[in-house]
Amino acid sequence: MNPAEIKVKRTESILQELIPEALSSLNDARMHELDVVEVKCSRGRSDAKVYIDPNVFTEEEKAFYVKQFKKVAPIIEEYCLKDQGWFKSPKLTFVFDDQLEKSQSIEDLFKRIEKEGKHES
Repeated sequence: MNPAEIKVKRTESILQELIPEALSSLNDARMHELDVVEVKCSRGRSDAKVYIDPNVFTEEEKAFYVKQFKKVAPIIEEYCLKDQGWFKSPKLTFVFDDQLEKSQSIEDLFKRIEKEGKHES
């Protein structure tokens, strides 16, 4: 791993700790319940995607949170900036992590293919 990759990993790790702290410091109690699954920074660390666990939310709640994320992102960026003493904080983009759903649907697809293969032979 080269030094640039190490810096990216370190920034991701720091953000993964700071973002839940920042969310819990907000006045909106609904933001306190969010679980940060992962943070992925761009190579230059100017942008970061924050993956949120979607399992406990309905589609309506997700739509609400997407709007809220746009409002609170600058506040959370400022929190991280002050806490770490950085010159510039990565621009945060919040998304719901749908990897678990995707992997589950792929597994279901493999099971269906296996069943169809058994029926044909």
